[in-house]
Amino acid sequence: MIEEKVKKVLQENVDPILSEHYGGSVLTKIEDDVAYVRLTGSCATCPAAQDTIKDVVRTAILGNVEGIRDVMLDDSVSDELLDFARKILQEKR
Repeated sequence: MIEEKVKKVLQENVDPILSEHYGGSVLTKIEDDVAYVRLTGSCATCPAAQDTIKDVVRTAILGNVEGIRDVMLDDSVSDELLDFARKILQEKR
């Protein structure tokens, strides 16, 4: 239930802002009332990603979803990127 609320806020409030910079957001998990969000597109590699989480994503989620106490940047490597890298490495053999 809370996961769906966070996803809705990301889709309706955050992604329109990030799309102006060719990016987006994905909720990766909620753990101990903390939402972990991965930035996508050009936002994923932006040096200001931490600021985006703090100024845009955290503000939107905490202002609209009860039960979330914080929002953190998930900067782990996505499975899609790992698969892409494996494919490139296999092609070079």
